[in-house]
Formats: sequence, structure tokens, C-alpha cells
Amino acid sequence: MFLAQQTRAGMTAVAALLGASLTAPFGYAQQARNAAEIIRLVDNAVRARAENVEGFTDIEHYVVYRGDPLHSVAEMTVRDSYTRAKGKTYQILSQSGSEIIFKFGLKPLLDNETAINQPDKVAQSWFTSANYSMTLQGNEQTVNGRACYALRIKPRQKAPNMIDGAIWVDTHDGTLVRVDGIASKSPSPFAGTTHMMRDYINVDGYSMAAHARAQSKSFLFGQTVVTIDYSDYHLDLRPLRNENGK
Repeated sequence: MFLAQQTRAGMTAVAALLGASLTAPFGYAQQARNAAEIIRLVDNAVRARAENVEGFTDIEHYVVYRGDPLHSVAEMTVRDSYTRAKGKTYQILSQSGSEIIFKFGLKPLLDNETAINQPDKVAQSWFTSANYSMTLQGNEQTVNGRACYALRIKPRQKAPNMIDGAIWVDTHDGTLVRVDGIASKSPSPFAGTTHMMRDYINVDGYSMAAHARAQSKSFLFGQTVVTIDYSDYHLDLRPLRNENGK
């Protein structure tokens, strides 16, 4: 039971990163901006995502390590299907390794991801000023070859799927480039602090997850690391309207 709770804790932390997998299309003119303008840019990017992305599919490969960083204890590959009207569903394509990790870790992770992406809940996990206080951190930075603004984020309400840390957004349009931080609330009293990171790439003009990593450690069970690699994206975008709104 303890093993199941600690494993589930690490997996749930990864799910915190999944609620903001898309942001805004590229195309805004870059100019000198103050903190308030940058935060509005981020909010506008999220709103554009909500209005224009009807759905997407991708392939996700999960790997779990416990103690030994060189040898995994479980792996799983899934096809993720998201639609704005219905949320997320998963098809498991393959799995290997520990049945305990799969039953009490990977499968609950998918269930949690499905739950937080329900149409009536998904907005609660977005990186917006409604959900987070945001503070600009220093000058522009380069992340994965992209010019970025760094923003310190602190959730307005603590929850296992809310992150206390930082986001890096593209200076051009406010789309996500990286997220890094800790879960603001532990999903289990048996879990230690969980640190997570997620990088994004541009797919069809939108920021899509490329790689995620979550690491948790407890006195009872030591270190658990979960990585996710994302590939083979196909986006379903809302048709563009002309000047007459058609």
C-alpha cells in the first residue's frame, strides 16, 4: 500500500504539467514590454488556445525509475487523444516492467490526466493570472535556443496539479517554452516533495510538450523519477475566419 501511494504521488506530479499543453499561435509583433503587458500576453496565448484548438493526438512514452537512474522499472507507450468538447482519452499501445508500478502508478496517472482535462475542469490548471500570481524575473533569457521571459509563478490555490516555480514564455507571443517547479501540495501524506520540469516545442504554431520529468523522494521509498517523451503530433485547428467573420 505504501509503495502504491508513493508511486502514485510521483505520477500525479507529472500530471500537473499536462493541463497546459497548448498555448497561442505565433504571430504577435515583439516589442519592449513591462511585466503587466507580458502577463497579458501569456493570458492571451492561453485564451487563443481555448478558442482555436479543437483537439490533437500524439504518442507519449513513459519511463519510471526507482533508485537506479540507469535502469527503468516500468515503461508504457500510449496514444493520447484530446478534444475540446470531451477532454482526453488514452489508448495503451505497449507496456513492460513492474505490474505494481503500472497498476498503482502509470494507470492512475492516465486516470488523473483524464480527470483534470475534463471540459469543466481543464481551465483550472492553465498557466494564467487567474490561477497564478506571476512576477517577471530579470531580463530576457535564452531557453532551447528561444528568447524568453522568465516568470515566477505561485498558485492562488494549492493543489497537487498546481506548480510553485517558474515558467519561461516566448518573447514573441507568450507561448510556453519551459515549466519548472514543485507541486504546491503533496498528493499523499507518504510522498515527499516532487520536482517537475517540462519543455515545449512549436507544432503548427502552438507550444506542445516535448519532454517532461518529475522526481520525488520519500524516507520510506527513496527516489522515483518519471520521464515522458512526446511525439507524432496531429492538431485539429479551428478554421480561420475572414474579415467578414466567415
